[in-house]
Amino acid sequence: MFGAGAMTNSISEIRDADLLFVIGSNTTEAHPIIAMEMKRAVRNGATLIVADPRKIWLSQVADIHMQLKPGTDVWLLNAMAHVIISEGLTDTDFIEASTEGFEKVIEAVADYTPEAAEEITGVPADLIRRSARLYAGTRKAGVYYTLGITEHTHGTDNVYGLANLVLMTGHLGVRSAGMNPLRGQNNVQGANDAGASPIYYPGYQRVTVPENQRKFEEAWGVELSPDEGLNLNVMMGALAKGSIRGVYVMGEDIIMSEPNATKVEIGLNQCEFLVVQDIFTTETLRYADIILPAACFAEKDGVFTNSDRRVQRVRKAVEPPGNARADWEILCDLSRAAGYPMPDYKNPGEVYAEMTALSPQFAGISHERLDDEGGLHWPCESATDPGTPTLHQDGPLIGKAPFQAISYRPSAELPDPEYPLVLSTGRTLYHYNVATQTRRDAGPVARQPECFVQMHRYDAKRLKFKHGDKAEVVSRRGRVNCVVNITKDVRPGCVWMPFHFSESPTNKLTNDAGDEVTGTGEYKVCAVRVEHPA
Repeated sequence: MFGAGAMTNSISEIRDADLLFVIGSNTTEAHPIIAMEMKRAVRNGATLIVADPRKIWLSQVADIHMQLKPGTDVWLLNAMAHVIISEGLTDTDFIEASTEGFEKVIEAVADYTPEAAEEITGVPADLIRRSARLYAGTRKAGVYYTLGITEHTHGTDNVYGLANLVLMTGHLGVRSAGMNPLRGQNNVQGANDAGASPIYYPGYQRVTVPENQRKFEEAWGVELSPDEGLNLNVMMGALAKGSIRGVYVMGEDIIMSEPNATKVEIGLNQCEFLVVQDIFTTETLRYADIILPAACFAEKDGVFTNSDRRVQRVRKAVEPPGNARADWEILCDLSRAAGYPMPDYKNPGEVYAEMTALSPQFAGISHERLDDEGGLHWPCESATDPGTPTLHQDGPLIGKAPFQAISYRPSAELPDPEYPLVLSTGRTLYHYNVATQTRRDAGPVARQPECFVQMHRYDAKRLKFKHGDKAEVVSRRGRVNCVVNITKDVRPGCVWMPFHFSESPTNKLTNDAGDEVTGTGEYKVCAVRVEHPA
């Protein structure tokens, strides 16, 4: 949107914010360290606005909780934009100097009144108005979101809606404000920085731009495709259809983490060749033809990059066990075995130096400088550049930031008489992702030993469930056993499940219908019913 695929502001700025707008992020459970900064800001007097279908912990300390229906984010965000525009709360100077396309947004949100939004989202109109006025009227107001915004078939539109709010209020380039996606896993930001993406070379350089292609062909000595690759969700569909016949999986348990997991299982069963490179046994590893044991974070050197673009050194504490090796060493040897003359790197610092030499945004960062100075935020374009904790302070990096006019589109799968409940999924505090690591430790297992489904007491009463009862959750794609957790935290008509448990693979239920732009599956909305076990 603004010329950088990352948080516009740094994590350390959160504590100084005067308003936090947290949407689609259960921050205390999924990002507990960042949540500590949010708690500090609230203790310092910051206004907290939470938009989430559940009553998460942050909503208990929030000034406003907009408990919207799952999948109605565009209605909510357009209604907030409607209030800001109709009440003259926009930053006219910023819009004129730094943006383009605002007229289309004015037209697009004209009919998205708070009263109409209340009918669709379930959020009272007065809460929408109060939230819009507070956000627009507070200078140091930051937006924080994560997978609850992006894991929809209209996830890109959700992000556009947030960006529109940031731009029309002039919150871009302001300390303790901006637009801040909180990355879902450790070093996701760094992986994207390094080009682990179907559309970018390292440094967010588009593969479809001929000059970029020529630069990397010259550096790497090979001919490169001018076409974008496939994203993960599309790859899983192609695997099930048989058009992808070989897969190399690193540090991902795809049969647990991908939506519509039964389709993934079909693909793996017919896959001709599967390589799994990991530190532990996973469910996906059962299908592997070749297993390459990798080193964990404490067994290798390198860098990690935080959600806020802060590059930090990671240093080996112990030697890898057995035949385990650092990922970069495995990949270099594999490339040579496949016929590519990979350079004889002496250490990962030399690999990183090659990347930064080809990526202007990272050119001033090196292992040696990180060792001397500590973490650095990119862009950092020279050895004397101190880095950039806050982006866009001199205006959007791309010149003029574009507004995007968006309209509401329902989720791909809505409840009906056969599947009358809406399921959303997510993480909990005690387990990490598909729990490959955390379920090996007795502490987290003791706190959370099995899969559960959160259900409102109205639905539990109607379906004749008691707290702790065994249940089967059923969607059009599969069924999963779990226990019932009766709570007021979810809306009536909605249920929520974690995806940590291999014996109860929640992603057998979720919908792999993808966002039109990113292809991301719709983990946050699918239709289910909850039954008593036979």
